[in-house]
Amino acid sequence: MKILEICEFSAGICGVWTRVFHESKLLQKLGHEVYVFSSDIEKGTGKKVSLKELREKIEICRFPSRKTYFSGNVHAFNFEKELKKLKPHIVITHLIHPHSFRALKLCREMQIPCIIVTHAPFDVKRNFPLNIITWAYYNFHVKKKIRGFDKVIAITKWESPHLLKMGASPNKIIYLPNGIPSEFFRQKIKPFRRKKLMFLGRVAPVKKLETLIASFNKIEDKHLVLEIVGPVEKGYEEIKNYSSQRIIFSPTIRSLNAKIKKLQEADIFILPSMREGLPQSLIEAMALGKIVVSSDTAGAKEVIIDGKNGFLFNIGDKDDLAEKIKHVLKMHNSDIAKMQKAARNSVRGFDWKIVINKLNKLVKSYKK
Repeated sequence: MKILEICEFSAGICGVWTRVFHESKLLQKLGHEVYVFSSDIEKGTGKKVSLKELREKIEICRFPSRKTYFSGNVHAFNFEKELKKLKPHIVITHLIHPHSFRALKLCREMQIPCIIVTHAPFDVKRNFPLNIITWAYYNFHVKKKIRGFDKVIAITKWESPHLLKMGASPNKIIYLPNGIPSEFFRQKIKPFRRKKLMFLGRVAPVKKLETLIASFNKIEDKHLVLEIVGPVEKGYEEIKNYSSQRIIFSPTIRSLNAKIKKLQEADIFILPSMREGLPQSLIEAMALGKIVVSSDTAGAKEVIIDGKNGFLFNIGDKDDLAEKIKHVLKMHNSDIAKMQKAARNSVRGFDWKIVINKLNKLVKSYKK
């Protein structure tokens, strides 16, 4: 089948793009013809990128974009002519953004199935004007049209009540989480050394890295190192002022093998975010058998059972986080090993092999 994936970004470090790219590659390996449409903006930097790219046999077509009335993080881009020219058998569009409803309208005209992947956009704290705009958008636009999609894919279980409230049909909602490559589960679980804490991901305000740094400074063990790995978003560069002999900032890691190698250096993986839909890096760390400590966001609570396969702390509470780190450092090796195994076993269902087979079955159900 000819499948078109539509997402806002196809360059830079972006959780949505990570899913789209892996999903596209795996669907292609299963015999489908897959294309990607997106804006011409690089996530995080705002830079313009090339309009055409062939990446690992996936043809990416990007379109000139403009900022929408929502914020500088949401871009509108027109792809109507190319979609009509491509004539896909099915469209999978990502996010409850204007491009998804533009895709839905075209699919209805062309009598093509259209599936939306929502990516858990709920419970976001915004400034007052943006909250009003978002409320109006959801209530006067989304509620009228979301029922038009053939299926609504939720990447988390916690977002389903929000989707129902928004007007999605219960029989159209499918839970299909983000996947992680099988390579993570093939690695040996490394011994716990009590040497390094790590954050890996977008270095952005929403990740609340100030909380992590403040907590780290409360730890008296001078042999312990904190490494923050990832691209620093525009406007957040001042976070690097905290750099020291014990607080290291490392650049973006692009390849899968390099990411696995870097994560294997961590003894404790920490995610201090203000919000998370379904945290990819957290699941990857757990698949490697890392001890994980995360803020108690909705996404983290979906994968972590506090004290069983990891630890949760109150969002933004540096003292609570520091106490959790100290607790982990004092744990007996036998308890550490037990939690490491529990972490890995608890996320086996996120293996891309499992996720892609479910998606492939769904896609093939629309084959004429």
